[in-house]
Amino acid sequence: MDKKYGNMFEMLKDNPEAKAYFDNLPPTVRQQISTRSFNVNSFESLRNYADNLTRGDY
Repeated sequence: MDKKYGNMFEMLKDNPEAKAYFDNLPPTVRQQISTRSFNVNSFESLRNYADNLTRGDY
């Protein structure tokens, strides 16, 4: 089970794997995820959100 964080920026600071994943996303996807950073509190939630955005399931 993924560790839970207070927000995405806390996770990216603490989790190098999540940081590398986020940094390799397309800029528009990174921007959209950043606007909802408080809803992203685990690497799993980051991956799920990115998958939804890249599929177009906003």
